[in-house]
Amino acid sequence: MLDYVSVLVLVIVALVFFSQAIRILREYERGVVFTLGRFTGVKGPGLILLIPVVQQLVKVDLRVMVENVPPQDVISRDNVSVKVNAVLYYRIVDAERAIIQVGNYMAATSQLAQTTLRSVLGKHELDEMLAERDRLNADIQEILDQQTDAWGIKVTNIEIKDIDLNETMVRAIAKQAEAERLRRAKVINAMGEQQAAEKLVEAGRILAQEPQAMQLRYFAALHDIAGERSSTVVFPLPMDLLGHLNGRGKGAG
Repeated sequence: MLDYVSVLVLVIVALVFFSQAIRILREYERGVVFTLGRFTGVKGPGLILLIPVVQQLVKVDLRVMVENVPPQDVISRDNVSVKVNAVLYYRIVDAERAIIQVGNYMAATSQLAQTTLRSVLGKHELDEMLAERDRLNADIQEILDQQTDAWGIKVTNIEIKDIDLNETMVRAIAKQAEAERLRRAKVINAMGEQQAAEKLVEAGRILAQEPQAMQLRYFAALHDIAGERSSTVVFPLPMDLLGHLNGRGKGAG
C-alpha cells in the first residue's frame, strides 16, 4: 500500500514538474526568461524547457497592437476648443526592453499617445487640424516613435479619427465659409469686368482704324434689336455724323 502511494506521489510530482518546465510559444510570441530574478535571455517560438521555481517566463506578443485613444479636449492655437480622438498602431520589436524598461508597456504607450496628441494639436490652428490631418499624423507618429524606442516599441501608424466641434463653432465656420464663397464670387466678377474692359478697349482701337467697320457694327446692332420683336427700336446715332450735319447746315446758310 505504501509503495502504491509513493508511486502515485512521484507521478503527480513528475506531472507538475513537467507542466511547469515545458512551455510552447506560438510563432508571434517570445518568452523573456528570468533565472532567480535575473534576465537570462529571450526564447521562442516553439518548445521551451524551464527549470521550475528557478526560472520564470513572461510572454510577449509581437503582433501589431491597436489602441483606441479616447477623446481628448484640445485648445487650438486660435483658442478653439475641440474634442479629438485617434487610433494608434504599434508593435514590440525588442521583448527584453518592453518587459524590463517599462512596467506596463500598453498603458504607458496609451498615456503617451494621449498627451502627445494634445500637445501637437494645441500648436496648430483649427483650419490646419481639419485640412492637414496627414501632416499632423506624421508629426505625432514621429514623436511617439522617438519616445517609445527606449521601450522596444515601434509605432507604425496613428490616425486622427474625429474632430468634434460645438454647435456655436459649427455655425461660425459655416458663416465663414459662406463669406469666403461671396468673396470669391466678387473677385471672379471683378476679374471678368476687367477682362471685358480690356477687350472693349482693344476692339475700340481696331474699329477706330477703319471708320467703315464702325458703320458695319451699327447695322449689326440694329439687326439684333429688330430681331427681338420690340415695338420700339433704338438706333445709335454716331456723334461724328451729327458733326457732319451741323457743318453742312452752316455751309448752306
